[in-house]
Amino acid sequence: MVNLTLNGLEITVEKGTTLLEAAKFYGIEIPTLCYDEALSPYGACRLCLVEVSKPGGRSKLVSSCTYPAMEGLVVRTHSERVMKARRLLIELYLATCPSSKTIQDLASKYHVTKVRFTQKHEDCILCGLCVRMCEEQMQAKAIGFVNRGAERRISTPFDAKSDECRLCGGCIYICPACRLRCQGPNEESPVCNACLNLSPPCLDQYDDAMCYMDPCVACELKIQK
Repeated sequence: MVNLTLNGLEITVEKGTTLLEAAKFYGIEIPTLCYDEALSPYGACRLCLVEVSKPGGRSKLVSSCTYPAMEGLVVRTHSERVMKARRLLIELYLATCPSSKTIQDLASKYHVTKVRFTQKHEDCILCGLCVRMCEEQMQAKAIGFVNRGAERRISTPFDAKSDECRLCGGCIYICPACRLRCQGPNEESPVCNACLNLSPPCLDQYDDAMCYMDPCVACELKIQK
């Protein structure tokens, strides 16, 4: 067993447990785009970033879906540093794929109200969910990553029709970019914010969020007042 501190709480988890799994077990929500419980962790989207440090050491941001729980580790899942990084990442994803309802919902949830980057209107965020779904669940390996850097994309081998593809639709089912936003494909602006929630008011007073409920009780009380 491994002992660590999660948002000020002393917890114990089994060896080999990731920080994301530990947080989920204790009811703390961490956003993800490239993670699925049925697939191997990939750490591509970086939305699951958390702030970790060891006693006497400097803190750093790590992807919680791939980072294992370690003895004596101090983990902060909703610090101001973490929240700023998540909002920036969501803004970048909005610039890449504004038609995704999944990304638009994240933008509203984390109070991202503008996009400062050039719109690309891509249909893929390279999260790798479809590739892992095809390989690990469907046992097909019909698609994969090709090229590198800015030219990286997902395709079949040699861009030809794959004999391994069974047209199961698993890749479309799991893809976060394939879920069109509420207004449909012809959106008027890059940010929808139709489901906008308030930012946690405790972050104005402290460096960490004080509540991990969804929705936050303090936010709800602030709205009613």
